[in-house]
Amino acid sequence: MTQILISPAKYIQGSGELNRLGEHCAGLTDGEVFAVIDAFVLANYGEKIVRSFAQSGIPLRVHEFTGEVTMARIEWLAAMPELRKSGVVLGIGGGKTLDAAKALSHLAGLPAVIVPTVASTDAPCSALSVLYMEDGRLDRYLALRRSPDMVVVDTAVIAKAPPRLLAAGMGDALSTYYEARACHRSGAVTNAGGTGSLAALALAAACRDTLLADGAAALDAVRQGEVTPAVERIVEANIYLSGVGFESGGLAAAHAIHNGMTVLEECRPMLHGEKVAFATLAQLMLEQAPEEEIDGAVRFCRSVGLPVTLKALGLEDADESKLLRAAEAACAAGGPMANMPFTVSPRDVVDALLAADRRGSLVSESGC
Repeated sequence: MTQILISPAKYIQGSGELNRLGEHCAGLTDGEVFAVIDAFVLANYGEKIVRSFAQSGIPLRVHEFTGEVTMARIEWLAAMPELRKSGVVLGIGGGKTLDAAKALSHLAGLPAVIVPTVASTDAPCSALSVLYMEDGRLDRYLALRRSPDMVVVDTAVIAKAPPRLLAAGMGDALSTYYEARACHRSGAVTNAGGTGSLAALALAAACRDTLLADGAAALDAVRQGEVTPAVERIVEANIYLSGVGFESGGLAAAHAIHNGMTVLEECRPMLHGEKVAFATLAQLMLEQAPEEEIDGAVRFCRSVGLPVTLKALGLEDADESKLLRAAEAACAAGGPMANMPFTVSPRDVVDALLAADRRGSLVSESGC
C-alpha cells in the first residue's frame, strides 16, 4: 500500500511572530491579503496585525468572523468582490475561524496562511475544515486539496490564552501516538490517503515523549503568563507534531470513543481534548497495554488536569445503558474504530470505559 505523509509547506513558531505576519505573507503574493479574523483577536491584536502589513507594504483587507462555519457562509465569502484582488487567505483565531479560512482558500484556489491563537487542538496543520449547520449541528468534514501553505504560531499570544485550552490541546495530542501505532499495526488508510509512514509514527512518538516530559512544567508556566522552553516544546507538540502525526499516522479508538461521547448531553461542556484524553485511556484498556504505559498516561493526565474518571467527564451517574449508547456511536460504520488492529464491539467499549474509570479512580484516590 502507498505511504503518504502530508504537512504544511512551512511551519513558523516563536514569540512575537504576529509582528512579522506581513513579512511572512510577502513571499506568497504580490496582491492583497484577505484576512479572516475572529472578533476577540481583532479587538486585542488588530492594530499589531495591521501595522505588520503596513510595514511590509502589503495591502490587507480584514473580515471579522463570527458565528458558525457553514458552507453557505464560506460560499458568500468566496463571492466577495474583494477576494478577486487577493493572493492569499489569512486566518487568525480559534478553531472555527481557522476552519473558515481554510475552506475559503480551498474554494477560492488561493494559498492559506493559518495563525492559531490557542493551542487547544491539532487542527491548524490539517487539510480539513469542519463545517456546521446554522443551528450548530455538525454538517460535514470538508477535505481540502492540501495542507495550509504556512502555519504561523506566536507563542507569546498562545501563553495568554486560558491554561485549560493548552491542557486540552495536550489531551488531544496524547492520543496521537497510540492511534498512529494502532493504525501502523492494522495497515489502516489514514486521512492523508495512504498507510502511515515511519516518519509519521516517529513524529507521533516525539509528540508523546514531549508531552510526558514537559506538559506539567509548560502548564505551570502558562499559568504565570510566561513563555519558557517547555511552553515552546508543548505548543509545537500540540499543533505541529500532533497535527502531522494524526493526519498522516491515522485515527483509531480514541477519537472514535470521543465521537461517541458527543451523543451524551453530560459531556458537551467538556472540551474536545478533554474527552479525547479519557478516550485514550479507554483505548489503552482495549489494547490491554502494559501497566507501565497505562500508568504513565493516567498520571500525565492527572498532572495537567485532564479527566481520568467518568465523574470528571460529568458521567458520574451514567448507567451502562447510557454508556452503551455512546459505545454504539463510537463503533458506527465508517468511523475510526475500524482502524484498530482487532474487532471492537460496543460492549468492548463500555468495558474499556469502566476499566479506565477504575484505573483513574485509583490514582485520584491515592493523590499521586
